[in-house]
Amino acid sequence: MKPLALVFAIAILYGCSHPPQQQQQAAPPSLPVMEVKSGNSTTYQEYPASIEGTVNVEVRPQVSGTLDKVFVDEGAYVHAGQPIFKINELPYRSALNNAVAALHAAEAAQANAQIEVEKLTPLVENKVVSDYQLKTAKASYRAATANIESAKANVATAQINLGYTLIKAPVNGFIGRLEKKQGSLVTPQDVAALTELSDVHDVHVYFSLGEKDFVTFKEQYPGETLQDKLKKVPYVSLLLADGTEYAKQGKIDIIDGQFNKTTGAITVRATFSNPQGLLRSGNTGKIRLSLDHKDALIVPESATVDMQDKVFVFTVGDSSKVKKQAISIIGKNGDNYLVKDGIKAGDQIVLTGIDKLQEGMVIHPEKQPATDKSAAVAKN
Repeated sequence: MKPLALVFAIAILYGCSHPPQQQQQAAPPSLPVMEVKSGNSTTYQEYPASIEGTVNVEVRPQVSGTLDKVFVDEGAYVHAGQPIFKINELPYRSALNNAVAALHAAEAAQANAQIEVEKLTPLVENKVVSDYQLKTAKASYRAATANIESAKANVATAQINLGYTLIKAPVNGFIGRLEKKQGSLVTPQDVAALTELSDVHDVHVYFSLGEKDFVTFKEQYPGETLQDKLKKVPYVSLLLADGTEYAKQGKIDIIDGQFNKTTGAITVRATFSNPQGLLRSGNTGKIRLSLDHKDALIVPESATVDMQDKVFVFTVGDSSKVKKQAISIIGKNGDNYLVKDGIKAGDQIVLTGIDKLQEGMVIHPEKQPATDKSAAVAKN
């Protein structure tokens, strides 16, 4: 019995000290993959914008004097021709009276000169006096006539200056800040205007495009000239300062003639209707431009990884090995990137778990159904 027990113990020890040479290897991880598809999509770009009324007029005095009356308040809406300021008119009415008196004196002098010519004419004809006296009388008459014309011009000037004492609205619009109050001395040389009048039934919204964005913008629309292309540009949206979207859409109608040498950007103008006056000159916001992309490759943002200012995806190749591939992004639509190059339609990419992948790693791909988000976007 003892030898048999010894042999059995030795066999057990030998088996424990010599494990099987072929160990079972770990199975590759199962990760969801999708097939890259192409489709039509739209991306949006936003640009800071400033808003101005279609007409912005500085109201300035054209004569000097004391501001006697202010007929309007800040923010009031006025119509063209409506009085808004009154300058003390007494000095200008006095100047008009003096000019009228000078005109009357000139008219009297002309009448005297006419009488002298009529008196001397028969005397010269009868050779009672020399024609020299008649010539002198006629010259005096012409001088008196010229004096009348000068006096009339002075009267007209005095009337104009008197009219300038009542300052009227040149256009329809809203009154801005009143820089001068009643009793202030105003002159045409004042640095600040009395106020600014803004017509905002329609507003111009100005924004700038960089050179690259401008090239992309032009390539979006058909037409031989820039004006032809502008006719094809769809309506644009305006985002207000609080992030809300303005109820009406605008139309891009003008592009500046040259780039700004300092900023390297070109100014673009869009016009918006503003019937309720919700927008005012000086407002700011953002213009939202839509860009259409045909046959764009669509990749979920969650299937990408950013490294060293580049964006990568993991493609699945032969033998289910993954490869890290850099891609070029041309835009974003929701949770999806629009890809220019780096991959092609039909490629398989890993959707999740990419933070644990390494180049050449083998996975067990699990294809996702065609109803996922990226496929839905591709049909837009």
